[in-house]
Amino acid sequence: MSEPADTLDLLEYRRIVSDIYAAVRQDPPGATTWSHWRTDRDELLATHPHSPLRPEAQATFSGLPYFPYDPTWRLEARIEPIEAPVVAIGHSGSGETAFRPFGRAIAEREDAEIGLTLYWLSGYGGGVFLPFRDATSGEETYGGGRYLLDTVKGADLGHDAETLVLDFNYAYHPSCVHDDRWSCPLAPPDNWLTAAVRAGERLRS
Repeated sequence: MSEPADTLDLLEYRRIVSDIYAAVRQDPPGATTWSHWRTDRDELLATHPHSPLRPEAQATFSGLPYFPYDPTWRLEARIEPIEAPVVAIGHSGSGETAFRPFGRAIAEREDAEIGLTLYWLSGYGGGVFLPFRDATSGEETYGGGRYLLDTVKGADLGHDAETLVLDFNYAYHPSCVHDDRWSCPLAPPDNWLTAAVRAGERLRS
């Protein structure tokens, strides 16, 4: 069972993540805002006790690797509602998490359509979850995919009544990439893209 101080540390960690993404939504889209997000995220991972990195890895951490910023990967998607039963998404380790598919995010990029299923966390309070795999997965990025949105943890790029921002420059690896003590939901087949998304976090060369 977690100690109260540990739980409050986790609360602080999630508050900081929420603040980092609030700045992304408030500031003008572009490389400068993205660079600030990278810096803030690196500092959080390097210093916070609830970082996915172990303390010994934090001591030598020099920042996460990313593809170069690409404005063509900032998309505004329309949402097509869907009705589907709750599904169990498997983890990198043991376990699974229940999510309800509630819509398809559809966007156009360079005359090609990109469609991804949006999932709603079935637990208390809920939250939007958007994992994906692409043609870089297993080589330039983690084989189990990356995350774009996870609003229960504060990763929210913005939306209005009709559209949802999908900026793949902000795609990031799940915690299990940084340390195998974490067990993270992986991108289900509905969200396996044939395109190579060379934007966002990548593996070290």
